[in-house]
Amino acid sequence: MRLKLFLGTLLIGFLSGFSQELQITGSITDASRQPIPFANIILETLDGSQPTTGTVSDDQGMFSFNDLIAAMYRIEIRYLGFKTKSLDLNLTQSTALGSIILIEDTEELDGVTVMAKRPTIKRLVDRLVFNVENSTLSNNNVLDVLKHTPGVFVNDGNISIKQAIPTFYINDRRVHLSVNEIQRLLEGTTATNLKSIEVITNPPAKYEAEGGAIINIVMSKNIIAGYNGSVFGNFKQGYQYPKYSLGTSHFFKGKKLNAYLNFSDSPQKEFRNNKERINFFSNQGDLATSWETDYKRTRKTSDKSINTNINYELDKHNNLGLSTNMLIAPRESTKTFVNSATDVFDSNKLLDSTFVTDNRLVDETYNLAFTLDYEHKFNKEGEKLSISTHHTNYDFSSFQNVDTDYLFPDNTLIRNNRFQTFSSQLIQLYTGQLDYEFPGTSFQFETGVKVSNINSKSILTQYVFNDNTKEIDEDNSDTFLYDETNYSAYASFSKDWDKWILKTGLRAEYTDTRGQSLSANQINSNDYLKVFPSIHILNRINDKNELYFNYKKRIYRPRYSQLNPFKYFLNDNAFVTGDPNLRPQIDDVLTLGYTFNKDFTFELYYRYENNPTLQVVFQDNENNLIKYSNTNIDRSITYGLDFTTYTKLDKRWNLYLLSSIFFYDNQFFAIESNNQLYNNEKWSLYANVINYFNLLTDKSLDLEVSFLYISSVYDGPKALSAISGLNLNLRKSILQNKVALSIGVQDAFNSLNVSSTTRYLNQDLFYKSSEENRLFTFGFIYKFGNFNLRTNNKGIDLEERERLNR
Repeated sequence: MRLKLFLGTLLIGFLSGFSQELQITGSITDASRQPIPFANIILETLDGSQPTTGTVSDDQGMFSFNDLIAAMYRIEIRYLGFKTKSLDLNLTQSTALGSIILIEDTEELDGVTVMAKRPTIKRLVDRLVFNVENSTLSNNNVLDVLKHTPGVFVNDGNISIKQAIPTFYINDRRVHLSVNEIQRLLEGTTATNLKSIEVITNPPAKYEAEGGAIINIVMSKNIIAGYNGSVFGNFKQGYQYPKYSLGTSHFFKGKKLNAYLNFSDSPQKEFRNNKERINFFSNQGDLATSWETDYKRTRKTSDKSINTNINYELDKHNNLGLSTNMLIAPRESTKTFVNSATDVFDSNKLLDSTFVTDNRLVDETYNLAFTLDYEHKFNKEGEKLSISTHHTNYDFSSFQNVDTDYLFPDNTLIRNNRFQTFSSQLIQLYTGQLDYEFPGTSFQFETGVKVSNINSKSILTQYVFNDNTKEIDEDNSDTFLYDETNYSAYASFSKDWDKWILKTGLRAEYTDTRGQSLSANQINSNDYLKVFPSIHILNRINDKNELYFNYKKRIYRPRYSQLNPFKYFLNDNAFVTGDPNLRPQIDDVLTLGYTFNKDFTFELYYRYENNPTLQVVFQDNENNLIKYSNTNIDRSITYGLDFTTYTKLDKRWNLYLLSSIFFYDNQFFAIESNNQLYNNEKWSLYANVINYFNLLTDKSLDLEVSFLYISSVYDGPKALSAISGLNLNLRKSILQNKVALSIGVQDAFNSLNVSSTTRYLNQDLFYKSSEENRLFTFGFIYKFGNFNLRTNNKGIDLEERERLNR
């Protein structure tokens, strides 16, 4: 009997020793799969045999309970602004619960005030998330926030990530505007309702294969009912002209209805002074003549942006949404005035003649988009079906009058030449899309299909004057019709283990195109099927260190303006033309990154571009013409090492640093010189440092000091000079953060102007641009209504509008 008792006690102790090693792990996210840090997780046994214990989720939303015995447990998750969630679990072995989704509670948080904080950065398996909600950056416009986003470079009308132009999404809806239109749209949108900016360097299969990296602008979700609004404005003074930006946004939420409206107007007057030098050569290679041009351009614009969104909850499972986006640039406020004087020197550098050109241009743009969304949520949390239809109507027209006087060195008139150009482009875009998401206990499955059709009609009519008689120039007038249909399907699977996350997918796209030049009676047709795999792997080594790898194949289809074979003359001696035979560019991109101590990230990347499209400047030495030609170059290779940190150096000092050393190797054909193959390669450096200082104990006064440096780089055959810029901005919040005032200076030393040099074969061009980069700025934002918590601005919900830029 004593032996049985001893053996039984020993067995119980033995089993108990094993049972103490059971573990429960999981992660907490919201419905959009964003991690929720610092959520309270309570664990208790249903029979009360073990004491209740608890923990909180970490910065990535992860949590774990260790040294548990086998029993029936109840897990309860609580977080402010979300409904409490309970799970019952019969624990017999260590269990990974995967992602647990919390649902927002729209009623219980009335009267809670969220204090401003500094932005934070989170690394997910397929993207970097820059969280700015409730931060001091929310008092800016969205473009200002983008300038502070890790890995994003905004300068001189360009936005790029790793030396490539990104594709823009707002709340996972693609925005199809030109880069300049994107900047004006974001500048006229307040960041009050901005939640985060997601930088997706290698997009997963859910996103279209078109384009390179993706910037997804995530607007805040609503958590309380009521009304709020804001008015905002910015003033910038350059050395020539002032610039303004004014806007207002309004949001209302009822029990079932959400409505959002944003309007902005940006009256701008921009001045640019360019210096150009071209050396033309004879057939024997000797210098024949040199042209030196002083080019002054003043452009006046006033873009109106109207964005609306209406969401209606039919019931707890079904939602209906209507979004509109309108970007309007009326003719009466969109004018360009160009005056240029060109001195022509002979081979001995003696002045031979001068020609002076006046160009008066007016244009008009109506870019109207409408999206209808339907979403069905199944009983299983996170499982949903989404249907979206979209239409864009893009209507652009332009008229220019160009007068050129040719003068002897003593300024007596040789002759006068005049021409006029009318151009227009009408694009109709229709899309339909269906997406399905299914969340498992530790995995996520997504699939979807999409079809889009684009019809474009471009008209160019050029007029010449003979003895003051206006005539149509038949050789330089044409109508170009373009039709494109794209069918796509994708499937994506992600799995979350304790330390590892895998996300992989496959997207297939079939494209059918047809371009027709009516005057030349030329038809170009093309169809192709492309498959785009993607893979993302993330290893959480521990709470502070992560290792990740991703690969993605991407496509860049030619823009309509690049396909259009028109010769659009800028003056008597320069024109822009396209090529209807352009091929799509295919990219392979690999990234390997390591984050240590949460705040410091090193990232190696490699990008191979096959058949990239580039606008090449070519000088015709025989006819003394400058041709801006869109063409495919052979290939480009870029690889480099990035270092990023966003860290707190002191209780009043936060630092953001991005530095990148990269190698750019591109081959291109000298298309007018027997297609001779050339190669440009160079190591370059990019660095952006931003310091955030809190100058008062209540954190209501902030100072930002930023410095940007880019060493010389190559852009096809052009060598671009190094640039640098220093920015200062002081911001004060008053009236319980409802009013924010800012004052500052951009490019304090006026050192962001760039020059370019093109030298190969018989090509010798130099170009230097001087713009109003040094600006004194003043801004304000006033928020009214119920701003205790963030609103549900679904954003400017745009879909499938790429390649509308002219």
